[in-house]
Amino acid sequence: LATAGEAFVTLATTDSYCKGAVVVARSLRRHGTTRSTVVMVTPNISEQSRFALKDVFDEVIPVDVMDSDDHVHLSWLGRPELGITFTKLHCWTLTQYSKCVFLDADTLVLCNVDELFERDELSAAPDPGWPDCFNSGVFVFRPSLHTHGGLLDHALQHGSFDGGDQGLLNSFFSSWPAGDISKRLPFVYNLNASSFYSYLPAFQQFGHNAKIVHFLGAGKPWSQREESRSLTMQQFVCLWWKEYLSDTTSSTAGKQQQVRTSVCSEAEADEERLQHRRLWEAGRADYLGRDTFQNIQKMLDRFLD
Repeated sequence: LATAGEAFVTLATTDSYCKGAVVVARSLRRHGTTRSTVVMVTPNISEQSRFALKDVFDEVIPVDVMDSDDHVHLSWLGRPELGITFTKLHCWTLTQYSKCVFLDADTLVLCNVDELFERDELSAAPDPGWPDCFNSGVFVFRPSLHTHGGLLDHALQHGSFDGGDQGLLNSFFSSWPAGDISKRLPFVYNLNASSFYSYLPAFQQFGHNAKIVHFLGAGKPWSQREESRSLTMQQFVCLWWKEYLSDTTSSTAGKQQQVRTSVCSEAEADEERLQHRRLWEAGRADYLGRDTFQNIQKMLDRFLD
């Protein structure tokens, strides 16, 4: 039973992002949230996608598209499609709720995170690219028409330093970096791929405590794009597909299952190779199996050919 007055909120602006939104809702439910789940959808979302969203969310709310029209700044980021993310500001109009947690549709919840509702507005995790700014993929807020109006006025007067919602929100909630420390969420509430590369020792030390994974960048789990991914990211993509296919109808699951199997098989193969290398380097070779003389000879022959 959902707790009245509080909700997790996400946004779907394309049919592709509806797939991500479905995973957000399912992963929240899987881990026993007691809060309502809400998705905002733009007019271009198909009826089929709306039906899928209504099946997993408590509330599906139509909203209009808001574009920052800040093409110059968006081109600096190399992500002109981010302009539509200003539509996210509609979440402050959900005044039927007293407090909400916004989750981007490209996130995956790994455990119960209802404790986020103990935080106040605006609570968010640092952005790995510039830690004095917060990343707007996960944040706690209080719906308010006054705040919504203030954000629109601020956008009109000052724009956004990155052309997207993150620049605007950081400018509006400018006290975040030096203000109340309780509004600074631990990084594990918004863990993204760059952390695997930028500070690997820290990820190895703390990554197992991850609560929410954020698939930042143009390549999403549902895009089926072949790109270089770390072993850990492949495993998170595998988890995403497992969640997405957990209740998919048989008529649509076939091809998607093949994609998920390919991704997960690759991740599992990489894990097996890594484990084998660790055992080999530790002097624990499998001389009766994989590391027999014949197999080692075959590998050497391939390298020498």
